[in-house]
Amino acid sequence: DIYMDIKRVQELCNKKALRWTNHMFVRLIQRNISMQDVMNAIMSGEIIEDYPDDYPYPSCLIIGYTVGDKTIHVVCGLGENEVWLITAYYPDMTKWSSDFKTRKES
Repeated sequence: DIYMDIKRVQELCNKKALRWTNHMFVRLIQRNISMQDVMNAIMSGEIIEDYPDDYPYPSCLIIGYTVGDKTIHVVCGLGENEVWLITAYYPDMTKWSSDFKTRKES
């Protein structure tokens, strides 16, 4: 079951209530993903995994699309009125099914 609500995450994204972590910035630079790509992915996205026990906030994995229409995954946490952006990456074909929504068995 998915606990987190994509609509709530999108609503906060619309309000620019985003907390960009240092880890996120490092990964964006390494992976050549822009902040706009991340926001686009959230706004076009859906939650495919959730991690209700993450600390300090429950978090989830969103699949969405960059501005250039490439599939990306965004991990974010839902704080009290802001979204914590944790990491973003292009999903790896060796680890994900062809729709990038289901992990392959390791």
